[in-house]
Amino acid sequence: DKEIIETELQLKDLESVDKKLQRMEKLVKNGDSKMKSEYAVLQQCKEHLEKGMNILSLGLSKEDKTAIADIFLLTDKPVLYVANVDEASMHTGNKYSEALKEAVKNDKAEVIVMTNAIEAQIAEFENPEDKQMFMDEYNMKEPALDRLIHSTYKLLNLSTYFTAGVQEVRAWTIGQGWKAPQAASVIHTDFEKGFIKAEVISYDDFIKYGSESAARDNGRLRIEGKEYIVQDGDIMHFRFNV
Repeated sequence: DKEIIETELQLKDLESVDKKLQRMEKLVKNGDSKMKSEYAVLQQCKEHLEKGMNILSLGLSKEDKTAIADIFLLTDKPVLYVANVDEASMHTGNKYSEALKEAVKNDKAEVIVMTNAIEAQIAEFENPEDKQMFMDEYNMKEPALDRLIHSTYKLLNLSTYFTAGVQEVRAWTIGQGWKAPQAASVIHTDFEKGFIKAEVISYDDFIKYGSESAARDNGRLRIEGKEYIVQDGDIMHFRFNV
């Protein structure tokens, strides 16, 4: 099944690359060096796809990827596989999930092993204590769905920070490596334009002390400026003026 899906995606990408090459053929003869460079990258992509390989494994540089940015190649995307196994194999996997891991080990892909029937039951619990008791019966530290979410964020180079007010606690998704003003912009563009500073409590400190006020009282609230790189799980308050 994996090979069938990959082949279909590669054929679709090959079609997209061929179309762009055809559009560029006449232009590249009289084009500048940048256009010729893009054409060469596309040729490289074509040859790679014709060998039955995904674009992601080609290892294009950030500069080279500008040549294919407008055609949105499917095999240039990170891949995560979910292996649904029986209850007896939920912690160890089975021969099929191991075969899948072996098949994708050179593809920069991840494999999550889970038992969907168990996950469906976990999702039905509304009481946290009942949910934990159920997971304890199966010797689970966390739902596999949580691992799936973490792996997805990792593959997509995403992070989360939190804001907490009197009426609402909210998570915000940003790119890894974003600085504080850029992270603030996902709340409102004015936050970035008029950014002054950010009050930050790390996730670990928040868990250790149990609340913002307790973390503040223990000196764990930091004042960060425009160059601060937001860390996954940060609890943040932005000060701005527009």
